[in-house]
Amino acid sequence: MLDDSRLKIHSTLVSILLATAIAGVLSITAAAIFSFSLLSKMVERMVSLSVGIMLSTSLLHALPEAFESGADPRSLFACLLGGLLTFFLLEKFAILRHSHHHEGDGHQHEHGHDAHEAGKAGWMILVGDGLHNFTDGILIAAAFLADPTLGLVTGLAIIAHEIPQEIGDFIVLLNAGFSRTRAYIYNLICSMMAMVGGVLGYYMLEDAGKLLPYVLVFASSGFIYIAVSDLMPQMQRRATLRETIPQIILIACGVALVVFLTQHH
Repeated sequence: MLDDSRLKIHSTLVSILLATAIAGVLSITAAAIFSFSLLSKMVERMVSLSVGIMLSTSLLHALPEAFESGADPRSLFACLLGGLLTFFLLEKFAILRHSHHHEGDGHQHEHGHDAHEAGKAGWMILVGDGLHNFTDGILIAAAFLADPTLGLVTGLAIIAHEIPQEIGDFIVLLNAGFSRTRAYIYNLICSMMAMVGGVLGYYMLEDAGKLLPYVLVFASSGFIYIAVSDLMPQMQRRATLRETIPQIILIACGVALVVFLTQHH
């Protein structure tokens, strides 16, 4: 019995490490491919898919998981409120950056505007990205400890929202004078902070099961905040029927994907 318990602990930790590593490498590599070829249409499509995955992961899976744990609902709602306000403040002070603007995207700025801004912000982008990925690692660990299926879905949601964000970061770094190779390597190093967060989260939360519902709620607040305050406003700027229909279809695809992956839970 002891051997089975140790095997389960070992497999959970390995799953967390694999999920954080794969999420990091996939999101950075996909973002690099899109950024370097400047496939702006693909960026827009990823934003729409992201919204469906993030909102459904939070509202249909992670939050129900937390509220079914037996924790006090008022405390969980307070945690949700605190999480939303925390992410607002983090973004307000540029600790988290979710920017997808780049040269030649149609916005009216003088030539070189982004390069000038990015020159100041290039390294700050990397620091903020590292902190963000560290937090993602903790969230993935919390999800795996609650339920392996939730861990997989959370990893998928993080990949989906990381790709558009990392595309914005890549373009800012390129404008700041980073070569493509340097931008990719530095972003990849930052993504590995998710593994550090995953290991720390595993050992912190393994012995503190009562904290799991609150971490899941905090994770949900982050997904909801990013989707509603950042990604959806970008989509609203494209208000024609021709642009809206693909957005709705891709949001629905994101929701359907999460429902399909969690239907046997």
